[in-house]
Amino acid sequence: MATARLGVAPRFLLSYAASLGELFRHPGRALLSAFGIAVGVAMGLAVHIFNDSAIRAFSASVNVLSGEADLVVRGPRSGFDEEVFARVARLPGIGTASPAVEVEAKLAGRRESLKVLGLDLLRAGSVQPALVTDLEIPILDLFDADTVLVSPQAAKHLELERGDDLVLQVGAREVRLKVAGLLAAGAFPQRAALMDIASAQWRLDRLGTLNRIDIRAASGVDVAALRKSIETVLPAGIHVAEPEEEVQRGANLSRAYRVNLDMLALVALFTGGFLVFSTQALAVLRRRQHLALLRVLGATPWQIARTLLLEGSVIGLIGAAAGVALGYALAWIALGPLGGDLGAGYFRGLTARPEVGLWSIATFLLLGLATALIGAAVPAFGAARTAPAPVLKAGSAEAAAAPMGSRQGGVVLMLIGAALAPLPAIGGLPVPGYAAVALMLLGAVWLTPALTQRFLALLPLPRSPGAQLAVAQLRGAPNLSGASVAGVVVSFSLMVAMAIMVWSFRLSLEAWLAHVLPADLYVRANVSGDTGYFSPEDQAVIAATRGVARVEFQRQLSVLLDRLHPPVAVLAKPVDAARPQASLALTAQPLPVPAGRQPAWISEAVADLYDVQAGGTLTLPLAGTGHDFFVAGIWRDYARTAGAVVIDRELYTQLTGDHRVTDAALWLAPDASADAVAESLRNHVGRGIEIAEPRVIRQLSLAAFDRTFAITYLLEAVAVLIGLFGISVSFSAQAMARRAEFGMLRHVGMTRRGIGEMLATEGALLGAFGVAVGIVVGFAVSLILVYVVNRQSFHWSMDLHVPWLLLAILA
Repeated sequence: MATARLGVAPRFLLSYAASLGELFRHPGRALLSAFGIAVGVAMGLAVHIFNDSAIRAFSASVNVLSGEADLVVRGPRSGFDEEVFARVARLPGIGTASPAVEVEAKLAGRRESLKVLGLDLLRAGSVQPALVTDLEIPILDLFDADTVLVSPQAAKHLELERGDDLVLQVGAREVRLKVAGLLAAGAFPQRAALMDIASAQWRLDRLGTLNRIDIRAASGVDVAALRKSIETVLPAGIHVAEPEEEVQRGANLSRAYRVNLDMLALVALFTGGFLVFSTQALAVLRRRQHLALLRVLGATPWQIARTLLLEGSVIGLIGAAAGVALGYALAWIALGPLGGDLGAGYFRGLTARPEVGLWSIATFLLLGLATALIGAAVPAFGAARTAPAPVLKAGSAEAAAAPMGSRQGGVVLMLIGAALAPLPAIGGLPVPGYAAVALMLLGAVWLTPALTQRFLALLPLPRSPGAQLAVAQLRGAPNLSGASVAGVVVSFSLMVAMAIMVWSFRLSLEAWLAHVLPADLYVRANVSGDTGYFSPEDQAVIAATRGVARVEFQRQLSVLLDRLHPPVAVLAKPVDAARPQASLALTAQPLPVPAGRQPAWISEAVADLYDVQAGGTLTLPLAGTGHDFFVAGIWRDYARTAGAVVIDRELYTQLTGDHRVTDAALWLAPDASADAVAESLRNHVGRGIEIAEPRVIRQLSLAAFDRTFAITYLLEAVAVLIGLFGISVSFSAQAMARRAEFGMLRHVGMTRRGIGEMLATEGALLGAFGVAVGIVVGFAVSLILVYVVNRQSFHWSMDLHVPWLLLAILA
């Protein structure tokens, strides 16, 4: 007899009663799935808040410095000749031109720096009013060369009060300034100090140099035309840009790091979706006969699917809402101690507050909901397609478990991923690489049921009855087995890929440090800031110090190659043009230098960012003049992600007339003591200089590496933890769905121990196979991470290293 279709009202009640009833009957499983979504959303939103807050604070800092300026003229961190100001200020169309000295000054006795701003206070009022209004002292008092104002953030961080001394290191000596008061609250969102420009030039040893010129166009003047006019009078290495471009250039420095954190957070959300899939797939198995009975009573396949999707949406909404609250709480707690760059050092000194807009909240709510719906879609539509008659028979669990994919689909996904992997970056980001990783993981999930079925078919029957039953059960339920193995594959492949990537980077970093640190002792004017240097007199003292057999001096400075990229480091050091690989970690054999050409060796970042290859020409602006260099080789540099260029120091001195240096590498006499040499240097050169042995530098570098990757470890651990939850849910729910089977086995004489042996064998076989597949897939994904994502994100290469012992322990 035909059964009438359910009406609109009964269908409505059916969906909601069935969905909510199931959630109320098993709240623990539903909450566990919601927890997976919540953690993924929380990680994603927290990282987004970190990134967005840091960029907002950096943008606010730039906006305060530029004030009401229409254009900003900026040169290298070492500054440019103040004669440029006279050229610019005389141009027609200039309303106000405000010169500035902007220096990261080393704090005496501390391993950190403080931004010091030197402004023409009479001009700054019309260009940077926020900095010079509401001061605690009359503005004329700032013309005292020993007077400085500090921001409230700096005063709090350095524990300074009005009347205290602020001690800076300039060269190898100390400069003592008096804190006359604080900048207005909210005037500058960064740790900083303000001085009169003439005082800053004198006390910070910047006489005759500026760092920037802020320009307001005269009324009615076209800014674009004025910009072109200014460009015609600027020397090489000095650029004019709009304030928005200043923000973009600073943000570009950390963009790759921030995007990689976003991707890791999305991985956590992806594994949360897999947890929803595992929970819903086993919930469908548990209710297969109920759902089949509803089909017999007249429910349509779409009604069944909609009912199950409604459950997934409820789980997704609960998880996403909890994730938004948790993510904001995490950002609020951690933003202060970690900073907007999560400890990576890109935005030192910035005070960022967690801010999140309604659009961001809505986006992550929708992401959580969409992820849960995608996780619930496969079991929902699989159950809807299943005919009710076979399900109502005994032993129908396998029939109700719809396969997740096909062999052909999985192969196609992985081939597409392999084809995308070598494609170039899009907009400077490894978008094809990220897509390749995602397709590799999805392809592995799609292939898992077919691979599991093949593995079980080849598996020999063991002798133990319990183990034999386990193998027979797995062979008879390949779809169920494939669903369980897929969770192992996803979680373990992610773990393997990240372990190989991080291990490869760490060992490559260690090898690089051993190569670039050949001396016995290293001396630096300061490890942070721009004000440390060794004068020719200091260099003579260092070279003549008792116990020093040989010394090599290095000058480090930064130059702007264009207005859109961060400054590039120039390292002027002794280099043997015939054997540069002795001091540089070259990626290939060096090229012979043509007669009459000046050689330079560029880092991989410079080669990628500026599209310059070995054998090409690179123009470096030095001392206001552009010089063409022959690129004789490309070297690996893990210290400067914005790029670095090495030239011979003697050549640098000839081109610039600059005899100062910032670093010294010392080879000691056989009977010399490193501690004795270090103490002698501090006594005769300055107590504020930094002295370290290579092993200490390596330890500090690796500690910084671990800090930078700490959030990576955390996000990876969260993703793996969610995946492991999914695996446990899958196995336990399968066991509960087979209670009738266990009862029958007990009835025919099988002991609890035998059932336990059977379940343990099933879990061990599927786990071992999942681990094996996960190692293969994880290794493939690690190749993309090592050779594509990291190279395109950070512009450095690394050697592949597999941590076999660690992977064995994890397996």
